[in-house]
Amino acid sequence: MATMRAVRLHLPTRTLSVEEVERPVPGPGQVLVKVEAAGVCLSDVHLIDGTLTPLYLPGESVTLGHEVAGTVAESGPEPGRWQVGDRVVLQAGEKRDGITWTRGVDYDGGWAEYALARVDTLFALPESIPFEQGSIIPDAVSTPWGAVTTTGGVRPAEPVGVWGVGGLGAHGVQLLRAIGANPIVAVDPAPAARERALAFGADLALDSADPELAAKIGAATGGAGLAAAFDFAGVPAVREQAMTVLGPHGRLVLVGLTDKPLTITHSIRFSYLQQQILGHYGSEDAAVPQLIALAAGGRLDFSRSVSEVLPLERAAEAVERLHTKQGDPIRLILKP
Repeated sequence: MATMRAVRLHLPTRTLSVEEVERPVPGPGQVLVKVEAAGVCLSDVHLIDGTLTPLYLPGESVTLGHEVAGTVAESGPEPGRWQVGDRVVLQAGEKRDGITWTRGVDYDGGWAEYALARVDTLFALPESIPFEQGSIIPDAVSTPWGAVTTTGGVRPAEPVGVWGVGGLGAHGVQLLRAIGANPIVAVDPAPAARERALAFGADLALDSADPELAAKIGAATGGAGLAAAFDFAGVPAVREQAMTVLGPHGRLVLVGLTDKPLTITHSIRFSYLQQQILGHYGSEDAAVPQLIALAAGGRLDFSRSVSEVLPLERAAEAVERLHTKQGDPIRLILKP
């Protein structure tokens, strides 16, 4: 029996450990991917701390990791177009009977030497994009892409706000810049995050504790308020604040996950201005290949997004660093 190393989360105790497990064998319509890079996401932190719980996981343990890139190592009986050695990015989930199962949550993910993938959840990764950058496209980039282009429906020249400039929010700023939003206002309590926002394309970066925040956003938008605001932090206070600076018909898009209640304090104003609150999760299937093409074409650059590459054995350290924001990482990458 062939084995491999994998970072496993035991759900009942929320304990994380590196274990020797049986290496999976691809079945019909599957391939086995040798993992070259796997991103560490705040969702992984929330799975470990108990804020999130898998909906469909059949057992008590799971290999984490939903941002994965590597090479095809072995094909099942029906490999389709994929050949051994092909460079690939894995979609962050798959549809089963019309329901989205998330990789590394509802079934085993890529914090391991090898990962199983259904052939229709693979995308070719050009040689011009390093594995570390390719791995973060599913979720770290595709989730804000979906939030901006699909759920939020941002149009060129619309004024927008981004709350929380971490792994998702930083890419949200970059993507909003790419599609022509104007102005882009970033809000974050951390000075390093505000500097990052400006580097990634924000026009204005404000401290959430700034008593003049509403006035500054009003000035930046010519008094119109924001057409769209994105909560990448998953913090109730952020949502309350964003609501106060939305303009007429403004959309608040909830991307960051939290188990706390959602409250509309000024509900009459909300109704009078015909504003909307929109939930967002993941992205459409076309998002990942679109973003790979944009990166390969030089329209997007993810080289600044990889903060550090660590071995599998340091997964717990990576999780802790992301949780405490030590060094203000955008994305930490695990490499088996």
